Amino acid sequence: MSLFGKPREESTPEAPQASSAAAPPRPPAQPARAAERSPRQGEEMANIGKSISIKGDLSGNEDLVIEGKVEGKVELPNNQLTIGANGLAKAEINAKSVVVIGKVAGNVRGTERIEIQATGIVDGDVAAPRLVVAEGAVLNGSIQMTSKSSAGTGSTTSAHPQPLAAAGGSKG
Repeated sequence: MSLFGKPREESTPEAPQASSAAAPPRPPAQPARAAERSPRQGEEMANIGKSISIKGDLSGNEDLVIEGKVEGKVELPNNQLTIGANGLAKAEINAKSVVVIGKVAGNVRGTERIEIQATGIVDGDVAAPRLVVAEGAVLNGSIQMTSKSSAGTGSTTSAHPQPLAAAGGSKG
């Protein structure tokens, strides 16, 4: 009880402690450094809201989150594309990394990875060196697991990619 009342009156001896307790200015500096390390999470991210509908080609040089509806072609070769929970993309997609939480109708190519989360639905072919499909996700199309260096060229380790359903229960 006396810690909250009396030390304020006797704050001159505790002024150095108060300055050490003035650490809150330091934590804001640390998130700023974190934002510098990963500019994707900072200022270079675009968002297409739920009420937005776009028909046409999209291209850019920043990460993009689609919560609305996009029809056409999406080209983000150096950035991440996220199809949000409310997002619907009827598009051919080419991005560095693609995360599907909503719905995609069209082919998806990721030069680094594609992730389809549990609520995600993809009706189209996917091609990426790394593919993550969560339990509950829907993927209707063929899968091409390309090497990272050949992801843009379309070469694969298999001459004929097979749909996921064709793999069946056997491991080969």
